[in-house]
Amino acid sequence: MTEDAGHCRADVWLWRARFFKTRSLAGRFVEEGRIRLTRAGAESRVDKPSRGLRVGDGLVFAIGGRVVAVRVVGFGERRGPATEARELYEAVEG
Repeated sequence: MTEDAGHCRADVWLWRARFFKTRSLAGRFVEEGRIRLTRAGAESRVDKPSRGLRVGDGLVFAIGGRVVAVRVVGFGERRGPATEARELYEAVEG
């Protein structure tokens, strides 16, 4: 799957960043409206797995009993090891 340099599908990014074990789980999570996106100061819900994420976007979601707040810093070429996945985002302090 190729991604254009400016964006990456939400489900693909969440899977590559290793927040979900499968892309379909990530897609289902997105479809349920459980992810908030902040872009250029405007907040909205990520409503479709195909929604494009951009570098600099902020994401907030609850998973595994904890709230995760991250900023997208890269897209990656594949779903790699955890060390590679951690390079795709940076934690945002509440």
